[in-house]
Amino acid sequence: HLGIHSGGMVICDRPVVEVCPVEWGRMEGRSVLQWDKDDCAAAGLVKFDLLGLGMLTALHLAVDLVRRHHGVDLDLAELPQDDDVYEMLCRADSVGVFQVESRAQMATLPRLRPRCFYDLVVEVALIRPGPIQGGSVHPYIRRRRGEEPVTYLHPLLEPSLAKTLGVPLFQEQLMQMAIDVAGFTPAEADQLRQAMGSKRSRERMAALRARFDEGARARGVPADVVPLVWDKLAAFANYGFPESHSVSFAYLVYASAWIKYHYPAAFCAALLGAQPMGFYSPQSLTADARRHGVVVRGPDLLASSVEADLEPCDGSTGGVAVRLGLASVRSLGAEHARRIVEQRPFVDAEDLARRCGLDRPRMEMLATAGALGGLVTVDGRSQGRREAMWVAGAAAAARPGQLPGTVGIERPPRLPGMDAHETVVADLAATGVSPDGHPMDVVRPDLDRRGVVPVAELVDRPDGGRVVVAGVVTHRQRPATASGITFVNLEDETGLVNIVCSKGCWVRYRTVLRSTAALMVRGRLERTVDGVVNVVAERVDPLPVGAPVPSARDFR
Repeated sequence: HLGIHSGGMVICDRPVVEVCPVEWGRMEGRSVLQWDKDDCAAAGLVKFDLLGLGMLTALHLAVDLVRRHHGVDLDLAELPQDDDVYEMLCRADSVGVFQVESRAQMATLPRLRPRCFYDLVVEVALIRPGPIQGGSVHPYIRRRRGEEPVTYLHPLLEPSLAKTLGVPLFQEQLMQMAIDVAGFTPAEADQLRQAMGSKRSRERMAALRARFDEGARARGVPADVVPLVWDKLAAFANYGFPESHSVSFAYLVYASAWIKYHYPAAFCAALLGAQPMGFYSPQSLTADARRHGVVVRGPDLLASSVEADLEPCDGSTGGVAVRLGLASVRSLGAEHARRIVEQRPFVDAEDLARRCGLDRPRMEMLATAGALGGLVTVDGRSQGRREAMWVAGAAAAARPGQLPGTVGIERPPRLPGMDAHETVVADLAATGVSPDGHPMDVVRPDLDRRGVVPVAELVDRPDGGRVVVAGVVTHRQRPATASGITFVNLEDETGLVNIVCSKGCWVRYRTVLRSTAALMVRGRLERTVDGVVNVVAERVDPLPVGAPVPSARDFR
């Protein structure tokens, strides 16, 4: 799946090799020569950036799921501009949405409040290390909200900067500024862009600076303003982002947000089928889907596909539930999952193990995940997971070529069923996803007694008040632009919250913050008028949850 946008960027959903343009189309049976990009430019060859984007796979899967289960043919090129979708983004309800699911993006969306497609273009370009370091974020947002007047160093800058409220964001603007202010030709403007990049040439810069000063004065720019414009160009050149790139990414933002809003079950299943990708673990993605009214069901030997799929469900949003795929079961793998789907139905667990070549660990993991419930029966009644594990261990001795019934599986004893806590533990151990619960469900009664506030209730607490929150760690981040501050994202069964750890807090609680899977944090609540909530940590303690927790996606 390749998509080529106007800036010459090729976006694909699978890893690819970079190829020499002269060999394009004649690669079969040949080795690939990797040319240096600067050499390609010197030779006058067109360069293409090939990006492996998992979101393209997810969108493809989502379109297919919507077609099969809703009877709707989606054309991503013709999605309507939907105010409800933009409203969802304004709430930072963007878990799983391309490019705007990070902590920084979620904190910016309610402040920027995107209402049209070009707002998304700006959002993509704005929340990047360069604009943050260059001081563009806060001026743009203040101007966007009418809190600061839009100003220009000189009226000649207005044509190039008007659409971004006087704040330069894109490389194309840098070039247009040089053309408008100093009379550069397009070729000279591109030379300026290249010279102001990471590999600066003192001689080239000096010649271009003289050319710029001369051209600006000839256009009536005051002598004291010329160096100010040049300094703005030089500072901006280090982080300028191609507008064409941002437009392409923004369309993936909107397409993924549109599907999330209108078909949340298909969106969740598609994200699960495109893993590994994105900012969140499958557990966080399914928890978010459940918060949107989607029913999520565990893998089932008789009902599941290889990857996550949809099935009818009256009580779920859109009338469909997400069914986890067999490939989600740990140690089983896609190859064995495909074999099971192709070979079913099965007579019993022994038939499954023999025809699909499943060893004991794989059989027991299927039982732990609850996938064998419909296959392990006693007197016509399906048995629980413990009985299934009893039978699965014995059935694993069956091998291709053996006669049915020769393994000698004993009738399982009557065993107590798993309670809610044990089911969550088993689900997380077997698939990393708990369809009917969350690791925090196990400890919530104790947390309630200790005055721990669920994440969803933080919006009702006063700004500046002291609160105690708890959750599973999903991310740890220390951006270069944050002056040493570390951000830790916690998730409980009601939502996500960002924890701000100062340098001192990190030093004091470093061992707990860095190595513990779940935390209880006491701190000061920061709540803006836009609804953005942070907790500034003052004390951090480990939180035993008694369940395996998905690994945090740290420092990415």
